[in-house]
Amino acid sequence: MAAKSHTSSPSPGDDSAGAARRLAELKATIAHHAERYYELDDPEIPDADYDDMLREVLGIEQAYPELVTPDSPTRMIGGPRNEAFAPVVHEMAMMSLHNAFSIDELRAWNDRVVRRLEDRPVPAYATEPKFDGLAISLRYENGLLVQGATRGNGRVGEDVTRNVMTITDIPRRLGHEAPRVLEVRGEVYMRLSAFAALNIRQAESAEADGREPKLFINPRNTAAGSLRQKDPSITAERDLSFFCYQLGVVDGGPELTSHTNTLEWLGSLGLPVNEHSRSVGSIDEVAECIAAFEAGRHDFDYEFDGVVVKVDDLGLQAELGADAKAPRWAIAYKLPPEEVTTGLLDIEVSIGPSGQVTPFARLDTVRVGGVDVSTATLHNQDQVAVKDVRPGDTVIVRRAGDVIPEVVGPVLSARPEGSRPWRFPRNCPVCGEPLMRAEGVAATFCVNFHCPRQTRGRIEHFAGRYAMDIEWLGEKNVDLFVTEGLVSDVADLYTLDFDRLLEFDRFGQKSVDNLRDAIEASKSRPLGNLLFGLRIPEIGQVNAQTLASAFGSMDRITAASVDDLAAVDGFGQVIAESVHEWFARPDALDLIGRLSEAGLTMEAAVPDSPVEKTLEGKAVVVSGTLDGYTRDGAKEAIVARGGKSPGSVSRKTFALVVGAEPGASKVAKATGVGVPVIGEAAFKTLLDTGELPG
Repeated sequence: MAAKSHTSSPSPGDDSAGAARRLAELKATIAHHAERYYELDDPEIPDADYDDMLREVLGIEQAYPELVTPDSPTRMIGGPRNEAFAPVVHEMAMMSLHNAFSIDELRAWNDRVVRRLEDRPVPAYATEPKFDGLAISLRYENGLLVQGATRGNGRVGEDVTRNVMTITDIPRRLGHEAPRVLEVRGEVYMRLSAFAALNIRQAESAEADGREPKLFINPRNTAAGSLRQKDPSITAERDLSFFCYQLGVVDGGPELTSHTNTLEWLGSLGLPVNEHSRSVGSIDEVAECIAAFEAGRHDFDYEFDGVVVKVDDLGLQAELGADAKAPRWAIAYKLPPEEVTTGLLDIEVSIGPSGQVTPFARLDTVRVGGVDVSTATLHNQDQVAVKDVRPGDTVIVRRAGDVIPEVVGPVLSARPEGSRPWRFPRNCPVCGEPLMRAEGVAATFCVNFHCPRQTRGRIEHFAGRYAMDIEWLGEKNVDLFVTEGLVSDVADLYTLDFDRLLEFDRFGQKSVDNLRDAIEASKSRPLGNLLFGLRIPEIGQVNAQTLASAFGSMDRITAASVDDLAAVDGFGQVIAESVHEWFARPDALDLIGRLSEAGLTMEAAVPDSPVEKTLEGKAVVVSGTLDGYTRDGAKEAIVARGGKSPGSVSRKTFALVVGAEPGASKVAKATGVGVPVIGEAAFKTLLDTGELPG
């Protein structure tokens, strides 16, 4: 059964028999995926798809109440217990939560709460992240930890006491004011930095043994699987974490009046409480809080998929009570999913400006990460083979933050019969020339320099914001100019027949004048921008600025030997040979000559005063937006002081500078390998002194 087929509910015209058949089908599918999630810690589909199926079941049950049964998944809590662990009967059931998927649904929940309270307003709401981990109950007696148990099916869980004892976040002994019995509920999870460090260890261990690394897929499954290890020493190696968020059975202790007070008390006993939990005074403020969580979703060192909203007053909680599955006084607001399933219509390849051939998936349009997605990257030929995704598959698509959507893998249980593996094309789909892949290289290339797609790509790159910044020259105009033979390379832009453009419907006099002015303005861009715009292999934005600064002019770069180029700080032999080979080509020299004749900048600007080389030999990575610098400006400031500014974090990185909306993976990698993470104020100190603030 294809995973996306569970989004339709029976229409009013459907008869009860048809609804019953659909309900039985859904129950069987949900049972299968519950086993994969709760017992095997190896889900086949994203949480969002599982939620969709539950919502469809609920819709059928509301339309046909006579079909509701006690074993309905809408009434079940958690999943089956793992028989490998001793059972633990929860004295107080560990309930689940109902979900809201929109602010309207959240307000509808609030309306129901107010009605149950006989129109008394709710004085305050508690909000906190909905952690993506494994629910756990911890029992303390006279301040000593005596038992740890999973939620299981809500009534009976698994005894994982020996394993929770290895988690450093979980205290073995509470503060001196601990009650005689305290049962606290919370979530065991894995921080992104710990997850990154674990996979680094996995890769290094595999490399040392000469085998292929087996990396963990995501923090949630890794945390759940780690907690269920029969050998506690393995759990200890996984660096798990814990947040508490609720009380169970309590014998003794102070009189608590609110959820907020409860968390403060638990924190005073030494239990970890999330620092982002807060109390607000209205449902409108709850909506604002949710918006803030969603905006900063990737700023955290852990994953969360929603925001839990609770009536803060414990007396009102008791008055509201619970239904068969969940308390009425709480709800989980689910953020837009970052992983969903959809149909893979076809696999195609795109040809980049350098001729690199990249496979991508054409998808049934699906909303993921808050945007509609119809294409997703498949990276390269090897990745398609490893993931074994095929046209006709149901696939998992992931989009986190501003990251390009990617296909994670297929849902094998939904694969149609007779499916065959996709084969990488032998010839370029644009120009028909053979595709080439060098030994030991992951990328495949169209080596026809005059391939129309490469020509378009080179011009688009040249005109881009970080190169020559030709504002009115977009993809559609480039495509028109190449198709009509008006331009065949970037130098042709400076001899463009603007009168001819008026013959095309898309151009009027104003748009022609705008384009002419933008092309003219590009002539004054710095030499570093021009070098970047030329798409010289191995020369990105930072290396382009370095090259311009090191030689001072295009003539000197053209005349430089491989040894001269290799002597540039941060270049080395590979980059030097690549640059030298490009400048040795007759067509490259001809192109530079024509650009020079057109009046483009061929000399590097001389700085007003030399900058002290405070960062000599240090690699500083920048992620996110800084108030005082553009992203390129921050990198240029590093390079000007003798440093390097690579695009990724490694063990050799001196520091990671983070601004607004940094890349979560970079922060996690830096934390995992012990690289200092600093803000803008510390960055300015670093530029001035070459040292991190004390």
